[in-house]
Amino acid sequence: MMKNILVLWLLLNIGFPAARGQENDNPKYVLAIHGGAGTILKKNMSDSLEKAYQAVLSESLRVGYRILKGGGSSIDAVSAAIQVMEDSPLFNAGKGAVFNHQGQNELDASIMDGSTLRAGAVAGVHTVKNPITAARAVMERSEHVLMIGAGAEEFSAAHGVTIVDPSYFWTQPRWDALQRIRQRDAEKTELDHQALQIREKKYVDEKFGTVGCVALDQNGNLAAGTSTGGMTNKKYGRVGDAPIIGAGTYANDQVAVSCTGWGEYYIRTVAAYDVAAQLKYGASTAAEAAAQVIKKIGDLGGNGGMIVLDRHGGVTMPFNTEGMYRGAITEDGHIDIRIYKD
Repeated sequence: MMKNILVLWLLLNIGFPAARGQENDNPKYVLAIHGGAGTILKKNMSDSLEKAYQAVLSESLRVGYRILKGGGSSIDAVSAAIQVMEDSPLFNAGKGAVFNHQGQNELDASIMDGSTLRAGAVAGVHTVKNPITAARAVMERSEHVLMIGAGAEEFSAAHGVTIVDPSYFWTQPRWDALQRIRQRDAEKTELDHQALQIREKKYVDEKFGTVGCVALDQNGNLAAGTSTGGMTNKKYGRVGDAPIIGAGTYANDQVAVSCTGWGEYYIRTVAAYDVAAQLKYGASTAAEAAAQVIKKIGDLGGNGGMIVLDRHGGVTMPFNTEGMYRGAITEDGHIDIRIYKD
């Protein structure tokens, strides 16, 4: 009985049991992406905005796919696909990053090569145009995994990563969102602790957002990457799960994972690694493992989702919010993009 309930839950929340238009009931996916999870409702989305999101997601998938189709590595595909989303003001990463309490854009990213377990990450950078490229530079050109702040920016510049003036990241919608959150936070000072928690859960998905990619190349190697602007109005140098290997990003020779949501809960549950660990120690499928991790996050009070790609080309995308920008592409180039809870 419990197994049947779990299967039903997966079908309702993942939305990728098979690519539409495919004769094969179990197509092999080679790349999947996400652009953040939250209260994403069809009734609140204009046709033009929905098309804009679909266009960027499609381009991200196509860019990564061309690399894989040409024999390129999963690391190359992940980096390139994420850069497309970082360059769009629609997503909370790169150009579209949210503002912190000081009115700055503060960016985080990480990347991991599943074939070697090498990884790189940056956190709290203000001038790196594409943080995923800085994370990759840390992985490939240093003995470290994580660099932060001014040091990460200095390292990035020294290794040819594109540096921009902080004004590059300024966008009106993100600035307006900061003002709304500041107002709500000011109002919260008049509420008791319990009421504050209720209001925080109501508005939390307005504060967060992340982009990510997982890929499988022709050599069977997996990779994962994640990039974010973090939390709107974040204070005191807050860092979420996106640049934390094992929390927001993880890849090995069995599975690749990228997460999005309320980062503190993904850190506390070591969410991305937990999927891989469950596969290693007993879970029968990646879908089962991912569903259990998202359930655990939800039980603790967190929200969000993740994309997971296994070594066989199976994709699962569980989330516990009203929607998640997500897409995947099969080895024959079929694209499937979804936004809302199906």
